[in-house]
Formats: sequence, structure tokens, C-alpha cells
Amino acid sequence: MKSFSFYSLLCLAGVMSSLLLTSCKKDARVPPSVQFKTTSGYTSSAVNVAKGAQILVGITASKTEDELKTFNVSVSYDGAAANSVETTQLTSAQEESYNRDYTIQTRNQAGTEQWIFTVTDRDGNMSDVKLTLTVQ
Repeated sequence: MKSFSFYSLLCLAGVMSSLLLTSCKKDARVPPSVQFKTTSGYTSSAVNVAKGAQILVGITASKTEDELKTFNVSVSYDGAAANSVETTQLTSAQEESYNRDYTIQTRNQAGTEQWIFTVTDRDGNMSDVKLTLTVQ
């Protein structure tokens, strides 16, 4: 009879440990959604452009789990590290969704420009879209 109780306790402890370990697993956070506007007049994919060209880019971002907090535009020239061009703190009216049209003025120098548009939510989750321009 004693051996039955010992094995029952051992099994119960194993089941409880398994439940405890699996319940401690953190849920994956879902970053905000961001995409380019693709309607007529907007550039939304890699393209060759002239020196000093003006390019219109449109961004649409939306909340998935947490409220949107910031919008950032960065640029990398010729494969170098990206530098922030602009950071916008979003208002409470923009926490659910954010739309932005952004005009890019390319350099008067041949090379590549990678533009990065990043949206961050309240918990620090980020999503970005990138656009590569080849300036000729």
C-alpha cells in the first residue's frame, strides 16, 4: 500500500511540474502592422531615379495588440549605417492607425538610398518597411 501512495505522489508531482512549466511560457507579442500605399502616384518598391528627384511615399500603420506610439524615418546611403531623419510621437488620436505621406528628395549624387519607415507600439514592438532607391 505504501508503494502505491509513493508512486501516486510522484506522478502527481510530475503532472503538476509539467503544468507549471508550460503555463510560464510567455506569449509572443504581435508587432504593429505597417505597409506602403500602392495607389497611383506613390512609390512602394525599389526603383531607379534621377539625381535630385522627388519621390512620394505613403505609409499606413495600424495597431495589432498595443497602441501605436512613434513613427520614425531613417535613411542609409550606399550601404552605410542608417541615420534617423525624423521621429514623430503619435497622439492619442493616432494610436489605433496612422497614415503618412512622405516626400523624399534624393541626393545629387549617384548611389543607393535605403529609406526605412518604422512604427513602434506601446510595448516597444516594431515593424518597418524599406524602400531602396538607386540614384543615377
